[in-house]
Amino acid sequence: MKFLVLLLVLVVAWLIWRHGRLTQRNEQGRPGAKAAPGVPLEMVRCTVCGVHLPRADATEGTAGRLYCGADHRRQGEG
Repeated sequence: MKFLVLLLVLVVAWLIWRHGRLTQRNEQGRPGAKAAPGVPLEMVRCTVCGVHLPRADATEGTAGRLYCGADHRRQGEG
């Protein structure tokens, strides 16, 4: 008898937990749903290390060369 009561309590607790998760999922949207893609950014390559980064984040040096930061700009032009 005690086993049946314990089983009933566990099932009710599981149902309450599951209902809470489903409600939370519905409020946040479907899980795994991808956000709408934004506007693509122009990507450029650092002259020194070759890392790709958005053009807006790049540091421009002399002769139009692009770098990922001030350190690589000094290294590339020095």
